[in-house]
Amino acid sequence: MKKYLLLCAGFCVVLSFTSCKSSESAYRKAYEKAKAQENEAEEFEAEEIAVVEPVVEVPATETVVVDADDVPVRTESVNMVNGTGLKNFSVIVGSFSVQANAEGLQNTLKNRGYDAQVAYNPSNQMYRVAVTTFDSKSDAVNSRNMFRSEFPDVWLLYKQQ
Repeated sequence: MKKYLLLCAGFCVVLSFTSCKSSESAYRKAYEKAKAQENEAEEFEAEEIAVVEPVVEVPATETVVVDADDVPVRTESVNMVNGTGLKNFSVIVGSFSVQANAEGLQNTLKNRGYDAQVAYNPSNQMYRVAVTTFDSKSDAVNSRNMFRSEFPDVWLLYKQQ
């Protein structure tokens, strides 16, 4: 019985060592894959790399003056929700469907020293946050241009009577 057990154990050891042997085809595939990657790397290095000219930065003091007549203005009928009242042209920095969100932006702007106001447009059910308001379009355009760096989506509203 001992001989039989010893013979089986020896057979298992021999079988385990021979089954772990890597095949020649596996080495060949790995070698071919490495050669292909090496050839691709050499081709990539051989390609000419396009030279791009550096971007010339314009100082912030240089601004583009936009004629007030070419500036788009949205016309809406709005009702005051919170604020002192809108004049003809207002600079809108935020539009919200939830009043609490509009009032949150208004409070943030008031903490920064602006006389922000909230108006409601019942036709599309949106709350508009106006950071400044003016009687003339040119003053509103100048103010809008100043706020563009902080609020890129700023726009002008003409209050319908």
